[in-house]
Amino acid sequence: MPRRLLPLVLSAVLAACTTTVDNPVSGKAERTVMDERGEIAQGREAHQQVLAEYGEVKDARLQSYVADVGRRLAQHSHRAQLDWHFTVVDSPEINAFAVPGGYVYVTRGIMAFMESEADLAGVMGHEIGHVTARHSAQQATRQQRAGLGVLAATLLGAVLESRGVGGAGDFAQQISQGVAAGYIAKYSREQELQADQLGAEYLARAGLDPHNMVDVIEVLKSQERFAADQARAEGRSPTDGPGWLDSHPSNDQRLRDITAIAERYRGQYGDDARDRYLRAIDGLPYGESREQGVTRGRQFFHEPLGVALTAPVGWKVQNSAEAIALVNGEGNAGLIVKLVPPQAGSSHEDILRNAVKAEQGRTERRTLNGLAATHFSGTRRDERGQAQPVELTVVTGPQGRAFVLVYAAADASALQRAARQIEEAESSFRPLAAADRVAARPWTLRTVPFPRGGFAELARRSPLPNAEQQLRLLNGVYASSKTPQPGQLVKVVE
Repeated sequence: MPRRLLPLVLSAVLAACTTTVDNPVSGKAERTVMDERGEIAQGREAHQQVLAEYGEVKDARLQSYVADVGRRLAQHSHRAQLDWHFTVVDSPEINAFAVPGGYVYVTRGIMAFMESEADLAGVMGHEIGHVTARHSAQQATRQQRAGLGVLAATLLGAVLESRGVGGAGDFAQQISQGVAAGYIAKYSREQELQADQLGAEYLARAGLDPHNMVDVIEVLKSQERFAADQARAEGRSPTDGPGWLDSHPSNDQRLRDITAIAERYRGQYGDDARDRYLRAIDGLPYGESREQGVTRGRQFFHEPLGVALTAPVGWKVQNSAEAIALVNGEGNAGLIVKLVPPQAGSSHEDILRNAVKAEQGRTERRTLNGLAATHFSGTRRDERGQAQPVELTVVTGPQGRAFVLVYAAADASALQRAARQIEEAESSFRPLAAADRVAARPWTLRTVPFPRGGFAELARRSPLPNAEQQLRLLNGVYASSKTPQPGQLVKVVE
């Protein structure tokens, strides 16, 4: 489950009285702060938060297809009576998650890398297992016993405290986790193993081969290998990947576990419905969508907001749901750009007072590519009531929307070293030009017959960087000697 969502599920139950329920999977009685009625209520509330944060893919045909696959599995689960909901959310992350009460989500990002309907079922079977075994309710109960509460953060509070962000991590992702507020308790090793066991059981009951869950882990391992190869090619140290790879056990261990689990289920299973799956995902947005803004090298374009940015040479763009970060090569300094909600005020002075909590400091009127701006350097009052140094610029963008551009770094020394490039990044903030709008076109996933010229031929027509390697990764044959047969349907990006 994403770090942002667990507090939404837990916040209303941490203070509740415990009761005793029978676990639907084990049949054993367990003390809990969330009975089934509470699970359903919390899931319904969390569902609205998920849709507000991610949005759902606007494709009724695809949503109906995924819901049908999910319900066929759920009817063979230990909680078939739940009103199950299956949603494809509009995120390029490789992720899948569930909230209590029968709400399961897969990202379009993970769907792009699945090879068949049975692979998709393997992903959803695992998440259904978390729901049927009441893992979120168990986590909520443990958190209450540990006396942990849900923290709160005001608008921009965590962003403006980003000087404490560590140097080696994903800058934008760490900021995103801070703005979300609260805490996350990862599922335990035992819960993850149980979810895999239950997923395999539900697949077998539905007539699908549980070995497809092995295929899913191989896809995730290929993602890790690709990320490590890219890092080495760029002279960086390989790091673990985001998304599902963050919140689940290591893929090497999971591969061993799931292979052992799948071996228990031997029999005759139906077709994996590969061609039907590929037809279902044909036309799916690939990578960042128009609504999220798109990154093209050092350029970032957000057509709905009407703005663009360019990262300095050697810097990268990191795009998250809460902020855009232009980050230096060391990962310890950057410019964070965030949209300011209307309730923060109509003037730059209102925004500095209400959202930034600015106190003593110096303000300077500026213009950024024709846009009115106010630069502030001084102190603000953080959530602990302590004075904190801050430097930022408030900009009124197209259509009157306000943005805040925060100078951020791991420490004062890193901020000083990166000052010139941060100013360069800030000066690139601009309204979209005609050429920018052309470059802002999102990519689309398509299925085509595999040509005789192989991936090299497909790569010549692809907009992807490192296209041949990425196309092999997309089609499940990265670092493999396997090659699709000419005429076989494969995935490409246009």
